[in-house]
Amino acid sequence: MSERSGGRVQAPFDRRLLTYSPSARRYTIALALFAIVDVIAVIAGAVAIAGLLSDVVTDPSARSFGAQGVHLAVIVGAFATRAATTFLRDRFAHRAALQTIAELRSAAVDALTDPTRTSPHRLAAERDRASTVLLRGLDALVDYLADYVPALLSTVVITPLVIAVVWWADWPSAVIIVVTMPLIPVFMVLIGMLTRDRTRRKLDAMSRQSAQLLDLLTGLPTLKALGRANGPAARVDSLGASLTRSTMSSLRIAFLSGAVLELLATLCVALVAVGIGLRLVFGDMSLYAGVLALVLAPEAYLPLRRIGAAFHAAEDGREASREVLALLSSAADATPADRRDHTVAAPLTVTLDDLGVRGRDGWTPRRLSAMLRPGEVTVLTGANGAGKSTVLAAILGLETADEGCVRINDVEVGTLDLDAFHRHVAWLPQNPVIEPGTVSDNLALFGDLDPDLVAEVSRAVAFDSVVAELPAGLATTIGAGGNGISAGQRQRLALVRTLASNAPLVLLDEPTAHLDDETAARVMATIDRRAAAGATVVIVSHRADVLDADAGAHGVVNVAGEAVAR
Repeated sequence: MSERSGGRVQAPFDRRLLTYSPSARRYTIALALFAIVDVIAVIAGAVAIAGLLSDVVTDPSARSFGAQGVHLAVIVGAFATRAATTFLRDRFAHRAALQTIAELRSAAVDALTDPTRTSPHRLAAERDRASTVLLRGLDALVDYLADYVPALLSTVVITPLVIAVVWWADWPSAVIIVVTMPLIPVFMVLIGMLTRDRTRRKLDAMSRQSAQLLDLLTGLPTLKALGRANGPAARVDSLGASLTRSTMSSLRIAFLSGAVLELLATLCVALVAVGIGLRLVFGDMSLYAGVLALVLAPEAYLPLRRIGAAFHAAEDGREASREVLALLSSAADATPADRRDHTVAAPLTVTLDDLGVRGRDGWTPRRLSAMLRPGEVTVLTGANGAGKSTVLAAILGLETADEGCVRINDVEVGTLDLDAFHRHVAWLPQNPVIEPGTVSDNLALFGDLDPDLVAEVSRAVAFDSVVAELPAGLATTIGAGGNGISAGQRQRLALVRTLASNAPLVLLDEPTAHLDDETAARVMATIDRRAAAGATVVIVSHRADVLDADAGAHGVVNVAGEAVAR
């Protein structure tokens, strides 16, 4: 079946599956082989049945098991072969479908999380939809690959060969099949156009419900603390009712269309049977040819009937696979051919040239120009949401500029070997990475550090007193996200890990957050020493002591965004 979407016809099988999934390629070849074996068994069995019945009816001497031994053996062998082929095909199809889903899911997650292809802004905007498609949506691809695709291949392989044999046996029956067969695809196209919109509405409803529940679970402690935990219940009920309505609408269409397609196929076979019966009555054809054509006629329509039966069950998976394949294709197209070629060496000068990054709600930032030089501390400040953290992400190459560019030593970040470049960068994000393990393991998470420099920075940021308070010192075990130590202690740990490196470019996002004024002053003094040693230091901060020039800031850059009218 083909269906129209956006003014163009979509193929029933997306060939991009073969590009992004090795299992899908092996699966398609194996299904083609199963279809060939199946059609051979169908034709052999039909020929044997026609020969047996014509002999039994027209030749009394042939009415014995001995005389019909060959025919009976062929019939039994054909049925056994078809049963075995169906079992093996279904078993292989389900396994291959699961492998294909795993490969598509892995490729899509890689594309979404690869900063060279998907920016954090785009990822944030597509999070809810992507989570629904990659989890519940792709799981429905099992029905598509295990039932719908085998039916498609059977139509391509079995139907033409069966029609050819029917033409050889009785060409009027073959003409009836050829003339009536397009009725089924035509009705499937009409039904598919109706189903497509309902399937998308169902996926949209599922995405909204998943997003609402995810946000609710994330904010549940806050809602409970404010006594508003029961507030979103009505909204969740409404979303659930919307999903139920869209699901039941799809099911109604599925049952009605299945009945229509079965009725069409039955009427088509009946036309063939009536024509054969009339010609047998008037003696215009042999019994052998009539039985052979009559036995094979349902087999010509069977693959199309299987497509109709599997279509609605597979539609959710088809819709999800279309979105995943579109994501993979766009991500592949978005990867510049010359990316990851260039390298840079210390000292590093960062140039922001009319930098603009467009987010979901506007530009964050826009038209930002600045020169960040070695030996200097530059503070990025501005209103919340203006794009200060986005500027750091753009410097790191994790965010793609929509306007202007970022250059490192006159080399655009978009052409750098990011792995090599990141080895020259020490980055402290707003939420530092803390892995389950010991404090010592987390200090060395991004590479071994100079013990003397670690001790010096630890004293400067008061991390040595934190270690002294821990039960086992540096050997103390902490959980994921720093569970077991306070926010201030996590911040000090991350500061030591960042400032004790010898990276020529230091990017700090709110480095004095969760710190008291005295510790913050010592942190700023340590940052000044890193800059004095030749490092290019960029800080994101709102604090007055950081913005104060006496505290060590050599330059302040005001970051401004720009809202976009909707």
